[in-house]
Amino acid sequence: MLFYPQEKLALFIDGANLYGAAKGLQFDIDYKRLLELFARKGILVRAFYYTAVAEDQEFSPLRPLVDWLDYNGFSVVTKPLKEFTDSQGRRRVKGNMDIELAIDVMEMAEQIDHVVIFSGDGDFRKLVEAVQRKGKRVSVVSTVRTQPPMAADELRRQADNFIELEELKPQIAREGGPRSAQQNGPNYAQSA
Repeated sequence: MLFYPQEKLALFIDGANLYGAAKGLQFDIDYKRLLELFARKGILVRAFYYTAVAEDQEFSPLRPLVDWLDYNGFSVVTKPLKEFTDSQGRRRVKGNMDIELAIDVMEMAEQIDHVVIFSGDGDFRKLVEAVQRKGKRVSVVSTVRTQPPMAADELRRQADNFIELEELKPQIAREGGPRSAQQNGPNYAQSA
């Protein structure tokens, strides 16, 4: 990872995307360790975490994680999941947070030197390009070591720095490895 100690940086975490990547690599993320790792890399200005939540459920397994993040140094951005019926009549849910993440990156770009996006979504390529035109460096954290790869090739090429999530595993994995819901109940260490 190429970071400079005097750089102001901000983290933008696409919760669902990061969860999928870590799950594909068979580990749970310890968000406290993740925050500490990047705080040592430069001047950490802000860490955003984006996720959609089901508001009509009495209890959501995501709620304890969102609450913990909110009280422990993350700026949590949520919106309600939307339910719809697809063309085959099946009930579906969606909760894309791409627009919220992109707006926050553009608004924060003036106050920081380095944008760190935790997502492999190719839709962010134009965002990365726009931020680079403002003279900012952009790192993308995702993985190409899952089947299929979670990081879009066009996003990796556009970023100044691609950080393979699997290489961060020793520094950010939750102690004890992944838990199965059957063994230990719901997993609140990382849900999206």
